[in-house]
Amino acid sequence: MQNRGVREEQTRNIARKALYGEHGSAKARIVAIGVLTGQKRNVISPVDGKLEVPMIEKKTGQVISMQPDIVQIMDMQSYETFETPLPTEEEVRSKLAPGVEIEYWDMLGKKKIVRTKG
Repeated sequence: MQNRGVREEQTRNIARKALYGEHGSAKARIVAIGVLTGQKRNVISPVDGKLEVPMIEKKTGQVISMQPDIVQIMDMQSYETFETPLPTEEEVRSKLAPGVEIEYWDMLGKKKIVRTKG
């Protein structure tokens, strides 16, 4: 399948436009932005074609410890601990401290801190 670029990372759809292809079959142009990297990806495929959509699990955790570029988090439901990179967004990064509850996304085995709770 030629749409491999979108399946490699979670993306959010920002634009969709129908085009006419050869022999009158309609094509869809989709512009997607990666959730983890922010990289844009363009996909042009038939409108009746299938595109795989990975699921994003939204979970709650608590910051256990912080290092210069890594945060250790404990999941609030399963109590497992894991490490993830610090978020790039300064407003989230500035609120992180040990003991703070956070919301994180689990996507294809990769985790991203989205916001702090409270």
